[in-house]
Amino acid sequence: MVRKVLAALLTLVAVVGAVRLIVPATSEDQEPPGVRLQLAFLRERLEGGADTEAQALFPEGYYFLNVLYGLTWIELGRRGVEPDRAADEAAWALSRVESPAGRAPFDASAIPAYGVFYAGWTNWLRGGLLTLRDDAGERARFEAGSRALAAAFDASPSPFLTAYPGQAWPCDSTVAIASLRLAGTVTQTAEFAPTVDRWVTRARGLLDPATGLLPHYVDPVTGALVDGARGTSQAIIQRFLVDVDPVFAREQYPRFRDGFLDRPLWLGPAIREYPHGVDGAGDVDSGPLIRGISLSTTVVALGAAQAHGDHSLAAALAGFGEFAGIPLTTFHTKRYALGFLPIGDAFLAWSKTARPWTTTPPSPPAAVIGAGWRVPLLVMLFLIGSLPWLPMIRRRWFAGNGVRS
Repeated sequence: MVRKVLAALLTLVAVVGAVRLIVPATSEDQEPPGVRLQLAFLRERLEGGADTEAQALFPEGYYFLNVLYGLTWIELGRRGVEPDRAADEAAWALSRVESPAGRAPFDASAIPAYGVFYAGWTNWLRGGLLTLRDDAGERARFEAGSRALAAAFDASPSPFLTAYPGQAWPCDSTVAIASLRLAGTVTQTAEFAPTVDRWVTRARGLLDPATGLLPHYVDPVTGALVDGARGTSQAIIQRFLVDVDPVFAREQYPRFRDGFLDRPLWLGPAIREYPHGVDGAGDVDSGPLIRGISLSTTVVALGAAQAHGDHSLAAALAGFGEFAGIPLTTFHTKRYALGFLPIGDAFLAWSKTARPWTTTPPSPPAAVIGAGWRVPLLVMLFLIGSLPWLPMIRRRWFAGNGVRS
């Protein structure tokens, strides 16, 4: 009896795993399965102080958990899913990122105020809120924030502004520049177009020569490369670059995909932290690396793939996440990794809903991964589900044929 129970449990696990691999986990224009359940879990955890707990894990923990919650609701609202509620939830998140706790890690005296990371993501969130619901006060703040960002970029000798004193990451400036492109869409003016176009021209001249991609970390004064392209920042850059300049994005995205997409042990697709041929250590952003793979980078790259119309890769990354992420679904919530790291749920929900905000979705790039990636995993699950039954089947066969086993 014990053997039968264990065999049944293993078969159930195998069947559930196979279903998670096969059932679509993304959607091009509707609500991706389970995202509102994820947001319900995140709201509960935010009200319970999960953002404060996340702050203890990395410097932008509080901020990221709130801003991603708001951005995911905006993404759903733009897909026609409860737009009024989406605006309310996004406004709630905006109030939290603009609270003293949200601003605490950042320097108020920086240019722009609180640094380009804070200013850029906040501007993007506020602009997204205005695409769902116009409000005179928020519009005025959005225009003022956009002008402050544009002035900072125009006055800087480098296209990459600092997030913290003396520290500049190009991915932060990419988000901020995308918010200026969004400002042009929201205000229906060309006021910020010269700043954006100048940034693209200057950024093109400061690419990592080893990969042809925007670098990970640069000199805060000159913008010269200090640390070459890495998956952690590239996943964010590729997510936003399509809103900055679709032509530039179309040049960069295939380079990212070729340099960082991997199939460790020929299982599911995943994204490396360092390009092929380069080894390095993980950090607080990438998390621990497994055969060079960063789980956090892989989650964010799902959103980049969707934003670029690379739906086959997005579906594969999401499907593998459903299989390996240990999702737990109840009637009211859904969480991954048993809910131990809500920040991971926030990034995943945001990535599943990704679409461009300032341009039409691009035509899909050439697919690099097909449905065949599931085959090794399905074979493994078949073996897990069937092998425990073989001794019982063997005994019954021998007994039925009058043969001693």
